[in-house]
Amino acid sequence: MKKTILSKPAAAVVGILIVVAGCTGPANRAVAPEAEQPLTAKHYYSGIADAHDTYNAISAAGDGKIYYVLSSARHDVGGQFYVYDPATDRTKFIADLSEAVGEKNAIAQGKSHVEFYEHNGKLYFATHVGYYEMIEGAESLPQHAPEGYALYPGGHFTAYDMQSGKIEDLALAPYGEGIITMTMDKTHGHLFGITWPKGYFLDYDLNSGQLKELGLISEQGEAGVIGKDYRVICRSMFVDPRDGTAYYSVAEGDIFYYRPGMEAPQKLDDVDLRLDYFGTYDYTGAGSMSYNWRKIFWYEPENVAYGVHGNSGYLFRFDPKAKTVEIVERIVSEPSKKSGMYDQFSYGYLGYMLGKDHTIYYLTGGPIYRDGQRVKGVDKIAMGAARGLENLHLVTFNIPKREYRDHGAIFYADGERPTYVNSIAQDQAGNVYTLARFMHEGKEIEDLVKITFP
Repeated sequence: MKKTILSKPAAAVVGILIVVAGCTGPANRAVAPEAEQPLTAKHYYSGIADAHDTYNAISAAGDGKIYYVLSSARHDVGGQFYVYDPATDRTKFIADLSEAVGEKNAIAQGKSHVEFYEHNGKLYFATHVGYYEMIEGAESLPQHAPEGYALYPGGHFTAYDMQSGKIEDLALAPYGEGIITMTMDKTHGHLFGITWPKGYFLDYDLNSGQLKELGLISEQGEAGVIGKDYRVICRSMFVDPRDGTAYYSVAEGDIFYYRPGMEAPQKLDDVDLRLDYFGTYDYTGAGSMSYNWRKIFWYEPENVAYGVHGNSGYLFRFDPKAKTVEIVERIVSEPSKKSGMYDQFSYGYLGYMLGKDHTIYYLTGGPIYRDGQRVKGVDKIAMGAARGLENLHLVTFNIPKREYRDHGAIFYADGERPTYVNSIAQDQAGNVYTLARFMHEGKEIEDLVKITFP
């Protein structure tokens, strides 16, 4: 596969970034011509026949195991929490998220939309709603509960004790909103979250047990009126461990910061994400992440954050102290680069992480070709999803060497392709995991997938 070497910055430190492309749509056996030796993925059936699409909620822990949540779109079934042990090649059920927080006869905690954060033997995460009501053509927080059920009570900050197996309910989000975005300051003991659909910023102090709601991050969030006060909500935050400051972006392209003790988050002056390379967006509209970064992480060797912009697929370097955003490389798949296309998944991909040996792993999409012609999807969609069927690629990028590599498309053993990929984890041996769609007993579900990375 092709390698691209870019100039090395003066302050570079050893590291590699790997990107894996996410696919969407029904199964299809057509293989793109660039996949000379496609990577093979193995899918698992954890035991849930109605498992729905999952975003972010998979992570490796210090015990060597992979923890993940399978989402439920039903009002009466919560998201299902599992663990996979690479040593035994087996999955194990842990808990139903609604039952874990002691809720009955209410619209279920159908999802976790965040990664797991390990600290002092516990995994910290948050719950989210998975059952929606269609209001004016959009998936919305239910306003009418099914008979015999109460409305959704709100998302929870939770902690799973890996030794005892107990799940602790830490705090409930206000106003019946789910928690769609979360990060953790392990040094100072704070969980930061953003709710859905309106977008309230939350600060939970592990030391005092106090939850603070600090206002809306941008207009009315995804509960707003499209073309007026609608703003797509950022799905990824990070913490600068030097001072415990949390950072997030908004649809307009501005970057905000919050440090415990502040009355509310503040806009970071003199820097934004309204870059020509990212494209031009109507930030009052739906169907993309607009100027938001799609996913971002803190890179301690350089004391900066590395993020990827959804849709355009550009990797960038954000220095919060210097207040600079620098374009690093376009980390879409090689076929996407050659075609000049945006991501076919209009929000971009959440399968992006810093893995072993300073390496970023990114699951991203790639176009399918038939008879030498690219199979095109629709130009625009109403909500964030695939514009059409695509391949799944694994891309890597070495941070200090500035070395990009597309490792090719990924297929199941039967030739079908993983689809709807928006999560990633890596085990101690270097294998990559995600949650993807596949056919099981005649039905398409989403479950655990293992990609053996050479």
